[in-house]
Amino acid sequence: MNSEVILLMLTAASVGFIHTALGPDHYIPFIALSKSNNWNKFKTAVITIFCGAGHVLSSIIIGILGYLLGTTLFSLEVLEKFRGEIAGWLLIAFGLIYFIWGIKQYIKSKPHSHLHSHSDGSTHEHIHTHQNHAHVHLKNKKNLTPWIIFIVFVLGPCEPLIPLLIYPAASNNMFAVITVSLVFGVVTILTMLGLVFLGLYGLSFIPMRKIQNQIHALAGISILFCGIAIQFLGL
Repeated sequence: MNSEVILLMLTAASVGFIHTALGPDHYIPFIALSKSNNWNKFKTAVITIFCGAGHVLSSIIIGILGYLLGTTLFSLEVLEKFRGEIAGWLLIAFGLIYFIWGIKQYIKSKPHSHLHSHSDGSTHEHIHTHQNHAHVHLKNKKNLTPWIIFIVFVLGPCEPLIPLLIYPAASNNMFAVITVSLVFGVVTILTMLGLVFLGLYGLSFIPMRKIQNQIHALAGISILFCGIAIQFLGL
């Protein structure tokens, strides 16, 4: 392994870490969804890893195919930017829909009364919620949510990775291409995991019982603001 490959590896590790840490979309959705859906640590880690792997692999495949087809670096960067636009809007849409759904769950969880009349003229009132009915829809949503966030991440680009791949590919150094891809991918996923669990650890100090009924709405608004920050503030 020569000094050039080592330098590329160090650059890939640094860029992967900085790119992930500065992009709230790499960890905030997982923190919000893990907390609102009560995922255990294992499920949170698995979903984060799969989404991170899909996120990196999609850019690796596009970068290698682009080089093999003779596509210019500028064209690949334009394509990655276009993918970023789609992913940003999908994240905004997902956050908005999740927020609206969370508001509906909050309304259903609030106790309300019904007045019943009997044939003898007497009436009685009872208080109940629609929580039991909501559990069926909640289960279906929980099964669908990881797939939605996975699709968003597969469409989301790793813009800094493309130039790192093009240089060794242009020199026909496939060992360097593979090494750079692995280093970038591993560092990105490990950084995602670290920030997700750091965020969850921080939230563990906040008493959640008082806001339990609003937790899905809060998760949705967090994801929505994250998408807005990515799309309009360039984070």
